[in-house]
Amino acid sequence: MNTREAVIVGAVRTPVGRRGGALSRWHPADLLGHTLRYLVEHTGIDAAAIDDVIAGCALSHERQSGNIARHAVLAAGLPESVPAITIDRQCGSGQQTVNFAAFGIAAGVYDVAIGCGVESMSQVPIPVAFAPGAPLGPQYSPGELARYDGRLVAQGAASELMNVKFDLSREQLDTYSMRSHERALAATRAGKFQNQLVPITVDPLDPQSATVSADEGIREQLDPAKIASLKPVFAVDGRTTAANSSQVSDGAAALLIADRGYAQRHGLTPRARLQAMTVAAADPVVQFTAVIDATHRALRTANLSIADIDLFEVNEAFAGVPLMMQREFGIPDEKLNVNGGSIAIGHPLGSTGARMLTDLLGELERTGKRYGLQTICEAGGTANTTIIERI
Repeated sequence: MNTREAVIVGAVRTPVGRRGGALSRWHPADLLGHTLRYLVEHTGIDAAAIDDVIAGCALSHERQSGNIARHAVLAAGLPESVPAITIDRQCGSGQQTVNFAAFGIAAGVYDVAIGCGVESMSQVPIPVAFAPGAPLGPQYSPGELARYDGRLVAQGAASELMNVKFDLSREQLDTYSMRSHERALAATRAGKFQNQLVPITVDPLDPQSATVSADEGIREQLDPAKIASLKPVFAVDGRTTAANSSQVSDGAAALLIADRGYAQRHGLTPRARLQAMTVAAADPVVQFTAVIDATHRALRTANLSIADIDLFEVNEAFAGVPLMMQREFGIPDEKLNVNGGSIAIGHPLGSTGARMLTDLLGELERTGKRYGLQTICEAGGTANTTIIERI
């Protein structure tokens, strides 16, 4: 009988910086390398024992090209014997790395591995397809475009299709967005993120430079009238604005995943078990609905109901995504994104999934609650859902 069980034994993240802001001078490989080094020191793991480092990165070009995971391992000063691989599941990349690490442990391929992610949206040009009204990028082939007869659109425009499909009003989106900032600010002031943050300075070459100690995108002052006055970004008569969308950001996060027996034999403390890890795909035109399918699958896998889940983390790519999930599953407001999300904290694409898991684990431990569910929508109509159980 296979008695191997994948557990989280360490989870850290950088503060999230605005594009062009506090972390913008960091080369992304150094940003992730700095995070990996801190994770190793923080957990006390023998770095030579790490079987693999799996890193998520969504914009794998220029300074983030050529398997950034391996470059980060070397930049971190970890043993040359530590292998690494980079994966791209778009916004869910950082979450998928943790799941892949857990799969390897359950299969007996790994004893201990790191799932992590990085994105420097300051250091790497953002594809033109992300811009309002821009045409689809060259990754869309003639065959794919023909299959959908011209209906495929970039994610921003797809958010408006979601708004219409689920009857989400501009007022609901804006109200939710203000709530994200309010909760993230309250969590920051209460020190809820402090224990998981990697100490980091503004200048990577000057350890005496200013310290970045909090997520940079959280707004202390919110003006509802100004938010309501913003013009829609992706459609003239639309509802998605800069205020109710996630922020363009820089950041890294990393989790140490181990077999439970291995962890106990080597003095590592299991903090949570990975109960269910699912991926799903749905309509690539609307793009966001696969989170619903992935969540149903995860609940079935874990033999749990929505009522069993204590905390939900739904990525705030756009405000409509958590609102859609809340409506579909009847999630109580007091369980959903309790410390804010990507609208306030920021969304460095490849690292967000690992950042969210780190935050979710910390909140389960802080409150003594048991089950946390995390789900992320991804460009092209895919999604990940992960359920963790605090030990």
